Amino acid sequence: MDWNFEALRIEYRDVLQKSFKAKSVDLLEQKIKSLNKTDVDVKSPLDQTFRDILLKQLEDQTDVEQLKQFVEFSILSCRKGLSSSTMPVVLLGDIFETLTLDTCEDMFNFVEHNVHVWKEELFFTACKNNLLRLCNDLLRRLSRTTATVFCGKILLFLAKFFPFSERSGLNIVSEFNLENITEYGTDPSEDATTEIQSGSEKHVIDFTFYCKFWQLQDFFRNPNQCYTKVQWKLFCSHSTTILNTFHGIKLDYVTSENNTNVGYFAKYLTSQKLLDLQLHDVNFRRSVLLQFLIVFQYLTSTVKFKSESYELKADQKEWIQNQTEKVYSLLKETPPDGEIFAKIVKNILSREELWNSWKNDGCPEIKKAQPIAIESTEKKSELTKPLLGDIIKEANNQGKYYMGSGELTKLWNLCPNNLEACKGKERDFLPSLEEYFGDAIEQLENPTKEGENLLKDGNFGWRALRLLARRSPHFFTYSTTIMNPLSSYLEMMVRKIAHERPGKNQENTQESQQQDTEIDNFLTEEEQGTEDLKQTDQEEFVDDNNPRSDHKNITVQQLLYFSEKIAADWEKLAVKLGYKPDEIEFFKNANPTEFEQARNLLHIWFEDDEDANLDNLLYILEGLEMHEAAEAVRNELNQLNNTSVMET
Repeated sequence: MDWNFEALRIEYRDVLQKSFKAKSVDLLEQKIKSLNKTDVDVKSPLDQTFRDILLKQLEDQTDVEQLKQFVEFSILSCRKGLSSSTMPVVLLGDIFETLTLDTCEDMFNFVEHNVHVWKEELFFTACKNNLLRLCNDLLRRLSRTTATVFCGKILLFLAKFFPFSERSGLNIVSEFNLENITEYGTDPSEDATTEIQSGSEKHVIDFTFYCKFWQLQDFFRNPNQCYTKVQWKLFCSHSTTILNTFHGIKLDYVTSENNTNVGYFAKYLTSQKLLDLQLHDVNFRRSVLLQFLIVFQYLTSTVKFKSESYELKADQKEWIQNQTEKVYSLLKETPPDGEIFAKIVKNILSREELWNSWKNDGCPEIKKAQPIAIESTEKKSELTKPLLGDIIKEANNQGKYYMGSGELTKLWNLCPNNLEACKGKERDFLPSLEEYFGDAIEQLENPTKEGENLLKDGNFGWRALRLLARRSPHFFTYSTTIMNPLSSYLEMMVRKIAHERPGKNQENTQESQQQDTEIDNFLTEEEQGTEDLKQTDQEEFVDDNNPRSDHKNITVQQLLYFSEKIAADWEKLAVKLGYKPDEIEFFKNANPTEFEQARNLLHIWFEDDEDANLDNLLYILEGLEMHEAAEAVRNELNQLNNTSVMET
């Protein structure tokens, strides 16, 4: 049977109503299959039937929930391939055209909630223009001042729905809203002059100031005027007057515990009688200062669609730089939380520079990087990814490094020359000895209370030892004096540092001689221990007559004997023991002969290293092929072992 369009509409109407009531598309699907028609013959009359039933519901003033359910049913129909993919949005357009604005806001919550549906591949391409038209029609019906929240919802929905690179939502050619005209009084007979006393300064708010203030809004509306010579001078004059007035009028901010709501005004009133009060309003001042910053940034930024004649001279750029610093200073002074507010504004404007660069590059599509899926061992062969060599080659062509990890690659490419970056002075975080010990030196010269002495502060002492190990040539000097407590050792080192300070005043001979005498006496007390060298070292290591079986310690005789054997090759041994070149250099500077250098090395190694013992020393010497020294250590070990057996 040959069905025409009208006949199909009548057939579909009853079936569609029954299907909607049953909340199932099965009846509708069975009906379409029974007709045995092509997609074109089926979808067109069914789409019209959807609109007919919706129109009937709107005439009967069906509630919003019922309308939402009908649109959801149309979505199910589209997913089954029964109707056109544009049908749900067409129905929404019909609904919004007939409902009141209050009801539209409730219905729009449904549209906003289902943004993930409209972004599906089935609907996005077909419906995006219809949705954009629907939203624009709503915005034209709404008042931007009384329906601010609803307008904001619509704009946020569009931002979520369309990708960043959607050109319909971008101001590609950087146009300004020239229709945003600020009207203000121009009749001088209505002059309401007031005087504001701020400290010793007096500011007159008269008709001239009033006109200058609101004339700036025309420059904020169209900053391109500033590129003409006459308008630039006018803009500079007005801006200087306004900013100087802001600087002279200090604001006090009083918080109210009962009223925590902050009022927002889409557009401020321009009556001259209100200007005095507006100048003392925190939000008003911040709004004006933020307008200055936005205009200053635009005037100095590179914008793709700017005319070639729109270029500032060097003195103009310098003026803008000075005024920008002045505006930020005023923002910091404006309560409450001026410092934080200024920091947030600076961060927002820096992000705007990134968006400006993106627009200059032609608004390339922004896509999230897709992580490489980790598949099972059986599917690894199917995983296609670029070859490592190709990635490295491409990076080299761009003058970059590829490190295998996104974060490492980003970090490694921060500086073009990584070696020079590592050598940078800003990477040296160690202070100088004079800088760190400056307060301690002052305390030695001018004694303080016991509790305020830095040398007896554990945290200060721990950092001091680390700094001395890196900076001081005296740290690794061999000494027989046991410094206990730590403050005594630090006092000695501080006196040495104070004595060797560059630029030390040598004119005061008496003071210099007194300091030298104190240091000599202090060092003499330290060297008094050399007479008890044998006794000290025996206590520190082990008694000659009672050697330990673990061979951990070393006697004075063994220390001197081994030092003589390794004297010629002690540097090779020091490298093997893990000492760094600067530490080896300290050994050389602190000891005049190779024998003393070797003795100092062995002494410190046995004292500080937990693995230091005769067995390990023998193993290391044999590996270095220092046969004579190795034989000497072996003989000592044999003798110790024999002694232990006899005692047992």
